[in-house]
Amino acid sequence: MKDILRRFDPQQAEREIDEELRLHIDLLTEQHLKRNLAFEDARAVALDHFGDVELIKNHCARIKQRSNPLNRALKLFLTLVFIAGAFIRISAPEYHLTRVGGILMAVGVLGRLWLYVRGLTPSTLLSKSEISSPLRLIDKSPTSITAYDQKWRTPVERVIFDK
Repeated sequence: MKDILRRFDPQQAEREIDEELRLHIDLLTEQHLKRNLAFEDARAVALDHFGDVELIKNHCARIKQRSNPLNRALKLFLTLVFIAGAFIRISAPEYHLTRVGGILMAVGVLGRLWLYVRGLTPSTLLSKSEISSPLRLIDKSPTSITAYDQKWRTPVERVIFDK
């Protein structure tokens, strides 16, 4: 029972993410210590190489939230609502029942679409500078693709507002 309740505890998930990130930073620090760096220097290089810890923690929390058992149960329920609506629509001879089936199908599809759109975070990786990106590459060369201009406008906003 405690294991089930622990799955729904948001602080438990945050503690797990903190522990995992701390482990990765400690491993990077250990690698740099093997290269004969002082502990403070090795820790600083490891943190610099790892990137923005808070940003990575937020991304991990969002990923953990997507795999929440309640979200999975809701997705399964909406899928079953769609299937029930399709079954009613196909097998019902009366007009009012086929309309109920169509409504159930729409609820299932729109509910799943809403869950999908709610989980999207458009351009989170392109909108930040290279330093704060959660996906730091060893290559420090400047990127050739930029999503925003100096006024922090997307290409679509530039087309619309620069007319």
